Amino acid sequence: MSNVTRKHTALPKAQILIEALPWLTRHRGKTVVVKFGGNAMIDDGLKAAFAQDIVFLHHAGLKPVVVHGGGPQISAALDRHGIVSEFKAGLRVTTEDAMDVVRMVLAGQVQRELVGLLNEHGPLAVGLTGEDAHTITATKHLPTIDGRSVDIGRVGEITAIDTGAIEALLADGRIPVVSSIARSQDDGHVYNVNADTAAAALAAALGAETLMVLTDVEGLYEDWPNSDEVISRLTASQLEKLLPELASGMVPKMEGCLHAVRNGVTTARVIDGRVQHSILLEIFTDEGIGTMVVPDDEEAGDAA
Repeated sequence: MSNVTRKHTALPKAQILIEALPWLTRHRGKTVVVKFGGNAMIDDGLKAAFAQDIVFLHHAGLKPVVVHGGGPQISAALDRHGIVSEFKAGLRVTTEDAMDVVRMVLAGQVQRELVGLLNEHGPLAVGLTGEDAHTITATKHLPTIDGRSVDIGRVGEITAIDTGAIEALLADGRIPVVSSIARSQDDGHVYNVNADTAAAALAAALGAETLMVLTDVEGLYEDWPNSDEVISRLTASQLEKLLPELASGMVPKMEGCLHAVRNGVTTARVIDGRVQHSILLEIFTDEGIGTMVVPDDEEAGDAA
């Protein structure tokens, strides 16, 4: 291969790096909360790519905070313990026995694996749960089904966030990895909280630039199931109008995005976690992928 040809094949790589420059400038020093979930949690290739993306954000001068749940892993562990998984109003009914398993899986398995993957790249990640340093405080959540309150056990509704421990880790150049378990405000128990909701609450409390939620779809569809056109950008009010029509799995994700942008987060995005390096594509390229939610006062094009 001649020198000229070799230079030529390298050019597209240089162009890709240069395309990232304005985004690197814009996001430097900003906090990004990423909700890790869906297929990206189960597929080994996607898991490794996710860890690379988060470490890349860190080295590019951003401050990533990872929040995770662990639905599939919890279901598998409950099966092994002979505990039946039951869902009401889209939430896992969490008995006392089930809560022990949830805590063990989230803090002792999913979080540890994620911390391990990140730390293959250096002494970066530190795992904590919402119990640590009062990071997430909750009270018992009683969903309304058919007009009446239903007890679904140790499922929590977030009442307070204390970002002190996370901010100390970020200031020390670490990557916090937070399991969505909360301490109780009133009864001494611990609670299982929805990880989408926890990520949104943390993004707002941290004054994050961006909340990113990994899903198993391309984004929010314009007119599902009639069309697979993805809405690439919408305002908080537009999203609020759509909420009643959404599939149940998307509701906590999109409610989280809405909460985030209504509480000081500049953009909230739902992105396809089945695409390797979707986080980098979303943050550092002109195209972006998925659906971005912006505050109502954002004029079109302002918050690309």
